[in-house]
Amino acid sequence: MPVHLNYDLDRLKKDILEYSAAIDQSFARAVKALEGIDSPLAKQVIKHDKELDRTEVEIEDKCLKILALHQPVARDLRFVVAVLKMNNDLERIGDFAVNIAKRTIFLSNHNPIVVPPAIFQAAALARSMVSRSLSALIESDSDLARAICVEDDVVDKLAVDLYQEIQVAFRNEPDHIPEWMQIFSVIRYVERVADLATNIAEDVVYLVEGEVVRHQHLEDEEFE
Repeated sequence: MPVHLNYDLDRLKKDILEYSAAIDQSFARAVKALEGIDSPLAKQVIKHDKELDRTEVEIEDKCLKILALHQPVARDLRFVVAVLKMNNDLERIGDFAVNIAKRTIFLSNHNPIVVPPAIFQAAALARSMVSRSLSALIESDSDLARAICVEDDVVDKLAVDLYQEIQVAFRNEPDHIPEWMQIFSVIRYVERVADLATNIAEDVVYLVEGEVVRHQHLEDEEFE
């Protein structure tokens, strides 16, 4: 591998890991703000998003420059392509953190309701999935990545139960329907974060094994 390519790839890995840590912090703050209906903290999440967007653009630019200048092949090429896709997925997670923060601000200005605890359980699992998918990248661990893909079903099940709980709340608390609609949106955002963590994990499998596993039912493979 040319020296300059090796340096640029190492730098790119460092950049994507630092970016993922910043996105993780943003999502964690958004969930914490929701838990405490903390409007000032929610506003911090929204304010910080512009910086995260700039970082996403910078990483994309670095990926494109590596492709243009070095024309990497094989695993190096897969790494750059995987980072491009992960970069986009991480930016979207940051957007969902902002959306959750906005819902928190809405709730802070309206009649109080009790946020279902299962939301925070789902959010913690989704956050863990994102974190471990990046660990899988660092360690080139496709087995861990495949395990993360299966966990998406757990978040989906929690979401289904929460949607049913909100339907009951609509009937029992008609005066709080606007507030419950915000909670409904939050559940959808958390579910999407888990989906994006799965995307990142699938990209790790592609990087390590050269196999595209999106749209496959990974949990069924051992029984085929």
